[in-house]
Amino acid sequence: MFRKFLLALIAACAGLVAAVPAHAERVRDLGEFQGVRPNQLTGYGVVVGLPGTGDNNLEYVTQAMRGVSGRLGMPLPPGVEPGLKNAAAVIITAELPAFAKPGQRIDVTVSTIGKAKSLRGGALVLTPLIGTDGQIYAMAQGNLAVGGLDATGRDGSSLTVNVPTVGRIAAGATVERGVATGFDSEGALRFNLHDADFLTARRLRDAINSRFPGCASIVDGVTLSLVLPHGADIRSAMMAEIETIEVNPAQTAAKVIVNSRSGTVVINQAVRLSPAAISHGRLVVRVDEDPMVVQPAPFSDGRTALEPSSTVSADEYGGKVNLMPGGADLAEIVDALNMLGVGASDLVVILEALKQAGALKAEMVVL
Repeated sequence: MFRKFLLALIAACAGLVAAVPAHAERVRDLGEFQGVRPNQLTGYGVVVGLPGTGDNNLEYVTQAMRGVSGRLGMPLPPGVEPGLKNAAAVIITAELPAFAKPGQRIDVTVSTIGKAKSLRGGALVLTPLIGTDGQIYAMAQGNLAVGGLDATGRDGSSLTVNVPTVGRIAAGATVERGVATGFDSEGALRFNLHDADFLTARRLRDAINSRFPGCASIVDGVTLSLVLPHGADIRSAMMAEIETIEVNPAQTAAKVIVNSRSGTVVINQAVRLSPAAISHGRLVVRVDEDPMVVQPAPFSDGRTALEPSSTVSADEYGGKVNLMPGGADLAEIVDALNMLGVGASDLVVILEALKQAGALKAEMVVL
């Protein structure tokens, strides 16, 4: 009796394991709905209240201060140049989230565009934030939080920690208008994959249609068209359910990423090798300089001099032939390359040679 129960339990567990798709990912992690995205905002303003670390009478700061004082009803007389070591011209950037409504608050980043040394202790004057269409979507103002600092001594020595010319104002902007997404009224919504792949798009379409028959169709390798009922409430519920569907994405293309500046090499799991033999050697040339001091004879007019003495040697390391088995996976490739005992720069040369020989089945991407 106990044995039958144990066998039934094992079969049930096996069925549960088999029911869970391997490497499945949620739809929301594979892409996003078109139009449901943040929008970038930017603005030009002035930070005041700086302890002498401002822009120091630069022309564009003077013009900006004239505009600020004019908006406050205190226009500067012609010919008067304000001392602006306590003010700095800045660029303000922010992201307006999807579905943001008037009255909500968003974070802003403030960066200098002139010769200001630090924004620590400053306050941003009321500044409009503009979208790409030239419309005002938010108003920013507030005290800056600056993570860096700059200190200068009287002898000219200075100390800079992090970046004192960039600050942040948490919830420093108030949204004045939202951006219409049209998700509740358009005839069909579009879902865009992060990475173009026809197989992933097909699997995604099939998974959505199994939950909502006839809902999804493929537009191209990136986009799916979703026909949903009109109305914000029902569409929101269906979009939320679609985002939680799990799909097995297609295996990524075989790639080898090489960063030529840092010497970093990244190989993904799809890379395969055809049978190949590799011989890699290094020639090290060493030049040692050991100059000798030559003293003149006593009571002579000669001078002490250095007589050069050089020793040149050359040593060759490596040169062994290593076999790369065909169809090697990532672990076998790493083990084989470690056996060669090469550095990052030599590894790049070997991978490029394997690619040219047709043994490396992957795309080489050099950054």
